[in-house]
Amino acid sequence: PQIPYIGRAGCRVGARRLPHHPRTTDVRDFGAVPDGTTDSAPAINRALAAAGRAGGGTVTLPPGTFRIDDLIRIGHSNVVLRGAGSTRTTLHATKNLTELIGVYGSRYGGDKSSWSWAGGLIWLAPTARWTSLVAAIRAKTWPFEGWTGNRRDQWRTLTTLAPARQGSWTVTADDPSALRPGTLVLLRLADDPDHTLLEHMCGGGPGPEAYTWEDKTKLTSYVPYEWPVRIARVHGREVTLERPLPLDLRPEWDPRLTSHVPELTGSGVEGLTLEATQTPQQPHLLDKGHNGVVLQCTYDCWVDDVTVRHVDNGFGLVAASACTLRHTRVAGRGSHHPYFCREGSHDNLIEDFTIEARTTPAPPGTQLHGINVEGLSSHNVWSRGDMRTGTFDSHRGLPFANVRTDITVHNDGRHGGDASAGPLFGARFTHWNVRVTNGRAGMIRLDGLAPYSATVGLNEVREFDQIDVPDFAGDLHSRLELYGTTDAVRPRNLYDAQRALPR
Repeated sequence: PQIPYIGRAGCRVGARRLPHHPRTTDVRDFGAVPDGTTDSAPAINRALAAAGRAGGGTVTLPPGTFRIDDLIRIGHSNVVLRGAGSTRTTLHATKNLTELIGVYGSRYGGDKSSWSWAGGLIWLAPTARWTSLVAAIRAKTWPFEGWTGNRRDQWRTLTTLAPARQGSWTVTADDPSALRPGTLVLLRLADDPDHTLLEHMCGGGPGPEAYTWEDKTKLTSYVPYEWPVRIARVHGREVTLERPLPLDLRPEWDPRLTSHVPELTGSGVEGLTLEATQTPQQPHLLDKGHNGVVLQCTYDCWVDDVTVRHVDNGFGLVAASACTLRHTRVAGRGSHHPYFCREGSHDNLIEDFTIEARTTPAPPGTQLHGINVEGLSSHNVWSRGDMRTGTFDSHRGLPFANVRTDITVHNDGRHGGDASAGPLFGARFTHWNVRVTNGRAGMIRLDGLAPYSATVGLNEVREFDQIDVPDFAGDLHSRLELYGTTDAVRPRNLYDAQRALPR
């Protein structure tokens, strides 16, 4: 019970072959020049927009270096930006998001820059959603960033649902008339005054029941929990989902399927390096937005064979679900968040990833995290990683049922998270076959921290530097198995093993 089912994480429920769009366009036909000096951002964006208007296609970048003085946007579904390979095609970004869009403050107040955890110089998001976000930023009305708009009010009920158990593939709709196979819907769960939904995310029991939730205002701002999922089949009132339920459906949480802003789907970025102009890393939470690739309000999208260099923040999943990041790499002068996963991002797969050691010393006052997850995000997988710096970061916000498997890590980062964002971990976090090269336990050995969770196959580690105490009192019901081993656990990779299981 401490291990979640994550065997269908990733684009197209974990498909090994990513979609292929046969219609192709060369960016040079729109005026892009791979000479390293001509601003090619307008031409690349024109090519991407034209592919979108045509119903989809692949926009190709030949070998060479393309200077970009603006961010690159993919706003239409079924559009792919494809370079000749991460060692052959480079986009050299000369500006940051503060210069291009403006100062982005935090909706929670203070002088923090939201470019520390949002936005990318390659930004995949539906055009209408991206336009509304940018308008709100420029108007200094700091927005919510998820599936239901800047004020979280752009949704309508499709149907209410009968009770069901976590892990069920089928739900019973009170009125299925608005539901169609293939349609993406949001499962919406509200909390009740006793916060039993949040307790359920933590596995229930005396510890979560005794926890003080009322003052965790940042955490409670993330609720309702919203989980995007495609409908696979409708038969009478029985609705089969593409993935099993992440949580119970109980009447006190008012379970329902709702609409959402139009999603971006079937789009990707492949075969290139995005290199920002090298500038010193900014003090913690004051990033200017030299950011890499971000997927926002996306479903069944992907990034493959992409390197980002000299960035503040590398690869981001923001209200993104069912996406795959494969063969990605963060390199250069050092990053605040090499990978961040937040704002209710679910069922994503990050595999065969690398965080290189930084090439310049960290300036005073900066921060390094690693592979981040927060904001009620669930059922995400980090698989086959080489982390030469960083840590397994939770920024509080009660992420649950996430898996890190078959990873080597030099554990020298620190976790973040405001105290008002609540617990570091919910239930069913799993660290499976992890090799720590410097013997530091923090955020990786979970048996003293995460409720109803599991650490399986970990070499001997000890607490030093950042030492955390559990959020919940009493028995955490957390497992520690095959401790003191290296690569002894079978199967070696939990995701690969679950993916191979019959449904």
